[in-house]
Amino acid sequence: MKQPLPSRPRPLVSALRAALVGLTLAAPLALSLAQPAHAQSAPLRSFQIAPGALDTALTSFAAAANITLSFAAGQARELRTDGLNGEYTTESGLARLLAGSGLEAVHRGQGNYVLRPAAKADASALDGGEKMLGSVRVTANQLGEVTEGTGSYTPGAIATATRLVLTPRETPQSISVVTRQEMDDFALNSIDKVMEHTPGVSIVTYDSERTEYYARGFAIQNFQYDGIPMLRDSSYSAGNTLTDMAIYDRVEVLKGATGLLTGSGDPGATINLIRKKPTKEFQGEASLGAGTWNNYRSQFDVSGALNPAGSLRGRAVAAYQDKHSQLDGYERKTSTFYGILEADLSPSTLLTVGADYQDNTPTRSTWGGIPIYNRNGDFNDMPRSFNNGASWSSWKQYTRTAFATLEHTFANDWLLKAQFNHQINGYNAPLGAAAGGKPYPATGTGVSTWEGKYVGKTVADAFDVYASGPFELLGRKHELVVGGSLSKRTWTNRGYWAGNSSVSDYYGWTGNIAEPDWDNLPANSQYSNREVTRENGLYATARFNLRDDLKLIAGSRVLNYENDSMKKSGVVVPYLGAVYDLNDQYSVYASYTSIYKPQSAQDVKGKTLDPLAGVNYETGVKGSFFGGRLNASVAYFRLDQDNYANATGALTPSGGTAYEAINGVRTKGFEAEVSGQLTRQWQIHAGFNHKISRQQGDKVATLTPENQFTLGSTYKPDFVPGLSIGGNARWQDKTWGNASNPMLGTVRHTVDSYWLFDAMASYQIDKNLSVNLNVNNLLDKKYYTIFSWYSTYTWGEGRNAMLTMKYKF
Repeated sequence: MKQPLPSRPRPLVSALRAALVGLTLAAPLALSLAQPAHAQSAPLRSFQIAPGALDTALTSFAAAANITLSFAAGQARELRTDGLNGEYTTESGLARLLAGSGLEAVHRGQGNYVLRPAAKADASALDGGEKMLGSVRVTANQLGEVTEGTGSYTPGAIATATRLVLTPRETPQSISVVTRQEMDDFALNSIDKVMEHTPGVSIVTYDSERTEYYARGFAIQNFQYDGIPMLRDSSYSAGNTLTDMAIYDRVEVLKGATGLLTGSGDPGATINLIRKKPTKEFQGEASLGAGTWNNYRSQFDVSGALNPAGSLRGRAVAAYQDKHSQLDGYERKTSTFYGILEADLSPSTLLTVGADYQDNTPTRSTWGGIPIYNRNGDFNDMPRSFNNGASWSSWKQYTRTAFATLEHTFANDWLLKAQFNHQINGYNAPLGAAAGGKPYPATGTGVSTWEGKYVGKTVADAFDVYASGPFELLGRKHELVVGGSLSKRTWTNRGYWAGNSSVSDYYGWTGNIAEPDWDNLPANSQYSNREVTRENGLYATARFNLRDDLKLIAGSRVLNYENDSMKKSGVVVPYLGAVYDLNDQYSVYASYTSIYKPQSAQDVKGKTLDPLAGVNYETGVKGSFFGGRLNASVAYFRLDQDNYANATGALTPSGGTAYEAINGVRTKGFEAEVSGQLTRQWQIHAGFNHKISRQQGDKVATLTPENQFTLGSTYKPDFVPGLSIGGNARWQDKTWGNASNPMLGTVRHTVDSYWLFDAMASYQIDKNLSVNLNVNNLLDKKYYTIFSWYSTYTWGEGRNAMLTMKYKF
């Protein structure tokens, strides 16, 4: 009997060296195309902003000035302004609008501004528009704009693609962002739920504690935390896909290859989780929720200044969830804690330190799924409540993270940033399940157990340092990022395999079997692993302002990668992108980058496959409307890959899934997405995605749908103040994979297309207290996903609801 965990290479590594490749391709092109700038560095514009509500005036100003201005809904509430009528610079216009409000605009670079309480209110009259805003400085937060408090389903600026802080329209790749507001509205308390709402991402369920996310047909193993990459191993899952969302401001999913910043990377997408940040103003909230199947959740979040000057700020978040489910006997308890401190060491230097941890403790975890076919070759239709796990089966997972960032902004608007991340992802998994074989319908025999235990962890240290800022070339201002990173990952594992035992009646299975004495198993049933991977690289990115309406982004990374089965040095990962503004609302773009990803997959002889290699092309149109409050995009992409790991259905010598490396795999498709505010009361996040992967005419990567559609929306009717109603719809095309049928051998099993619908309603009882009702799978659709490697399937969740009371203070 094979062990149902894929085998892996066993690397041992040594130190690496790196060298920086200059932007030799981009610079000559910039020299030939750049034109002298005719505008002043701080040009005057004509504004006609009527007196009235400050939030409305600021929104109008941002649209007219072509800037991104982010502020919490409560900051400008009930404040008024005298408006503008005349010529002003961006800074002086903001100062005039904010005069007397106690607020100031803080410039974060690249035309991105945020509001904060003014350290010293500048109430002086501005007559000619030439005065600069009193206390404007470039802040060092280069992760993009905070979405918390904006009430929006679309982001401001983001930095996941290139380290440059750019709006979605300025970024020459597809990116989907789920904001804090969308997470709150639809109770997206886990990363699984966030991925369900993300256009173009599909989910395959292995068992109760393991899911795999796919984009453009490929598994997403690259996770980032505040932009620092960490690789996930789905076989020995250790917390990534059980992440609680209480501590995060937003989740960014960058589609396509991301090797420029991540080094070795996935061709499908990278998930970047951006943590919540401390606020200078005191704020807090507490919530309690209860739902179907005895699902209970509590959360507490408090933030504010820790000294009178506001130069020391902190935030603490705690969440606890005790979740049962439709599975018999299953329960998972999740506890999450997060703390962060920000200290202004000087007006231009910011130190951030923080830590978070999460424990996931399940009871009666499943392992594998339900056999697709019974011994007669018919579909093995089991109840959705069926749990194949033993009573003692538990895949415990935990994460421990400590991080620190030091950022300094120089007088010339250059920024130097150093970031360190230490993360432990661990698991303790004594597992047992009625998972092997196929049942006889008449007797329930024919099934055996899997019984194994796996205890291990991955300790990852990552360091990144870079400098970014403007530079002058041929009379125009451009932007440059130069940096380097290094990481070390050490995976250790202790495995035990107790073998199999027959199940007398699969249809009457209750999980009541004895747990093996793991420590006293024979020596040949125990083993250990240790894998060390080191990776480092230098990178550079430049954004050339060739014309007012044309930007070229060019960069490269030199990557060094080593483990005990391979050593690669000087791998160059180029990046090239261009964005051309058709007008004030629309842009066209194109981008190119290469793909390089070392693989752990092995062939039938146990040999590790060569790294996945290829190129990624993308082109499309992006639009930004209502001052950036609504973003839309349409993209066409093509990925060409060699050494693609294709499952053969055979086994490796150690019992894992065997693969073959095939060349000439081409994936192409298109994506369309819209997110943000259609009207003052109406938010939307929708997308349609299409992809097909072929190798010599045959389709591959078929476990994920070729077509997907998602639509999430909320509306606040004027006739019931405080009420918000909404829904979410998800459709995916049919999927299929090869599965073992006892009567017919290997057959193609197809899962039909299906729709899922969710609904929500919230009511703001007063300024502090609100209540939310969320219903998932509103029509109680019965659906499943397959995992063809094991020839098993897993039911999706039936209809369930959650009622949450939230108090803000």
